[in-house]
Amino acid sequence: MRVAFGVLGPTVAESDGRALALKGPRHRAVLARLVVARRRVVPVTHLVGDLWTDPPPGAVGAVQTFVAALRRVLEPDRPSRAPARLLVTDGPGYALRPEPDAVDAWRFETAVGAAARLPATQALPRLEEALALWRGPAYAEFEDEDWARGERSRLAELRLQAVEQRARTQLDLGLAAEAVPDLDVHLAAHPWREDAWRLLALALYRQDRQGDALGVLRRARAALADQLGVDPGPRLRRLETDILAQDPGLDPPAGPTATAARLWTRTAAAYDRTVAAGARARLETTVSLIRNLAVTGGGGLAAARQHRMEAIAAAEEFGDPDLTARVIGAYDVPAIWTRSDDPELARRIVDAAERALTASPGDAHEASRCRLLATIALETRGSRAPRGPQAAREAEEIARRLDDPALLAFALNGAFMQSFTRAGLAPRRDEIGAELVELAARHDLVTYEVLGHLIRLQARGALADFAAADRHAAAVDRLAERHELPLAGVFTQWYRALRLAASGPSAGAETAYRDAAARLDGAGMPGLERGLLPLTLLCLRVQRGRTWSDTDPGPVEIDPGADWGPYRPWAAPFALLASGRRAEARAVLRALPEPPRDLMYEACCCLEAVVALEVGDRDVLERARTRLLPAAGELAGAGSGLITLGPVEDHLADITSALRAPTSPVPPR
Repeated sequence: MRVAFGVLGPTVAESDGRALALKGPRHRAVLARLVVARRRVVPVTHLVGDLWTDPPPGAVGAVQTFVAALRRVLEPDRPSRAPARLLVTDGPGYALRPEPDAVDAWRFETAVGAAARLPATQALPRLEEALALWRGPAYAEFEDEDWARGERSRLAELRLQAVEQRARTQLDLGLAAEAVPDLDVHLAAHPWREDAWRLLALALYRQDRQGDALGVLRRARAALADQLGVDPGPRLRRLETDILAQDPGLDPPAGPTATAARLWTRTAAAYDRTVAAGARARLETTVSLIRNLAVTGGGGLAAARQHRMEAIAAAEEFGDPDLTARVIGAYDVPAIWTRSDDPELARRIVDAAERALTASPGDAHEASRCRLLATIALETRGSRAPRGPQAAREAEEIARRLDDPALLAFALNGAFMQSFTRAGLAPRRDEIGAELVELAARHDLVTYEVLGHLIRLQARGALADFAAADRHAAAVDRLAERHELPLAGVFTQWYRALRLAASGPSAGAETAYRDAAARLDGAGMPGLERGLLPLTLLCLRVQRGRTWSDTDPGPVEIDPGADWGPYRPWAAPFALLASGRRAEARAVLRALPEPPRDLMYEACCCLEAVVALEVGDRDVLERARTRLLPAAGELAGAGSGLITLGPVEDHLADITSALRAPTSPVPPR
């Protein structure tokens, strides 16, 4: 169960859109106080002091009761006696350890910070998304509490800055009319914000409302005098002078960005007037927009996921399987990561695609059928069900028969996602990537050209051909910069951290990984982000030899409270070994499922082998050897383009040595 927390308004917690019952006000106060601490430990004594002005006898016990009640609500499925993973006990107190995007205040800060680094066209939707998170004053029910006062003030100021940043961005895009209403409301509540007065006056002037702009400046002068007893600052005074002189420097930007923004606004308005509200054309146009939104990253990608299913549901309401097929198939967004960002959404999309296939007449358009099959292949990534590979093969056959380059690129993406049936398939994926690069470059399919280079980057990395992988990374960066594809750079930055890690022990690799992880924050790819940094650091420590050996007898240390996401099962034995619980580590190791069939398959198999070598488990070693043998010539994990555990053949050599000497396990290298 994934729990999200809201503090931009009354304090709330929810799971899957359902509000969780947090009981009384002191329970909410404990939760809010831990959110304020931002994953740091709050000693019990501090919680007591924060909850009561004059703590009663038994206050510490009461806090413990509140925490226990919160844990039952936040982790209802946690087995008895199992350690909490979300609201944890740590030393003298407690810490709340939610995922980085699970608190609305944190998402707000991330989005505002990201917007400051983006071009105006991408910054505006990020700011809109950030400001929409606010439901009222931050920590609304705790306005009188000392522990909340500083954080409330900081967030309130950041929100005011975001409102003004949005207005500046709108002006940069030539959207002066859109900026005026929000600035009016903003200034009614905060009349001392000089920059807001300046922005409002400028927005009015750019609408040929010179008199209104001067009127705003007069209101600003009066408000500042009444509220603060001061005169306007130099920027406001200079703006008034420039307006009176009709200075050309006040005119809206004449660059291509502003021109494009005005064109977008006019075209959207014309479309809205011309095309009937219920027309099917609207739905298909919307899907095209959603597709383009997805490649912008961050809030755009998250919004595209949400609206995609809404569009499919709307298409199904028409009862026309051909329309549904077109709507589903139009979302041919290239995908490189083999774990879904939203498994439940993926399941619903596959179900809809299967319904459309079943409902389509026997003479249905083959291209539509191909797109539905490719969609199924993409959305069943990482699954062991035979449907995915079957759909991928059939989609590829149809696309080749139709000789449609765009259709073939989409089908090849599905084939890539289904090329993880066992270890050691990097050469096959390299072939897919090479065909995609050639096909896309010849037919101007830019996003698929980027995908092809990323696939080849991964495959050549798995094969330890870093010179070729470097060339593909450079090609990705060139294309991403030229065509404004920000998500592509996330993968090349992680790849360069991998290059450092693969070159040998280096403190720089850990720093590079942490920098790459920071770029993932807010990128809108939870399927990639969740658990990745802790897994990466674990792999680094294993690779550096911080394992069980004569020269270094200490175990690999990990943080069991970190967000391990889908990789927690493979981290759990390391955590148990670190605390000396070898028998439990062995039991957990034996119960591990087969790793998902994705880009982390070989890495997870090697992690199992590392633990099995320590506890001397022959069965697990045999299992790991069988799984890893087809990848003997590869670098473990490097096929992900993100991490590595060194050569697979080294792990196989350790396993073989241990199996030859069953009474004396050989420590891993």
